[in-house]
Amino acid sequence: MPTLKIKRMEAGNVNCYLLTAGKDAVLVDTGREKYRDKVLGACLDYNVRLIVLTHGHVDHVQNAAYLARWLQAPIAMHEADLDLLPDNCMQPLTAETPVGKAVLALSVKSFREDVIPEFHPSVFLKEGDTLERWGIPARAVELPGHTRGSIGLDIAEKHLLVGDALMNMLYPTASLLYNDRVEMLASARKIAGMGERTIWFGHGKPAANRDWV
Repeated sequence: MPTLKIKRMEAGNVNCYLLTAGKDAVLVDTGREKYRDKVLGACLDYNVRLIVLTHGHVDHVQNAAYLARWLQAPIAMHEADLDLLPDNCMQPLTAETPVGKAVLALSVKSFREDVIPEFHPSVFLKEGDTLERWGIPARAVELPGHTRGSIGLDIAEKHLLVGDALMNMLYPTASLLYNDRVEMLASARKIAGMGERTIWFGHGKPAANRDWV
């Protein structure tokens, strides 16, 4: 069995990830348009069999159509975030901390101004679905709260990609902005309860799993 590797690609302040096993790969999140060639270049050495979107916000999905076309790969996400693709404001966000409010202001501006090129996911992931058919030993974990359809990937029960269910912008924490605070906190507790994992964030460097609430 080929060795599983995780490659973190910084696309501005957003992380995209290549999960590789030999030449097979899954791309997780796609970044903003200005970074599309950087992400594509990192993918060209692999057979990218699937693109997984952790949630529907523009900074994570803006290159989905472009990369899916170039890589000839299907796009997967949770069905509950489909309403965000034509309009990122369809699931209003709230923040409480000063840092969260600053991030929220920038995010809302981006949601209103930045266009997501149209694409149509053909795979809808839910809790427990595996990526084994695409060559990667990972399973989907539903982590609602930041958005209704936020998901993560539990990889070989050693690593957990969490999208924006948790954040590490200035420090590791539960999500700084959220559509539903109760669900966000429940997802943070769910992650903590998964035990020893390396947490890979949508924003920031990886960190060890811990109590997040």
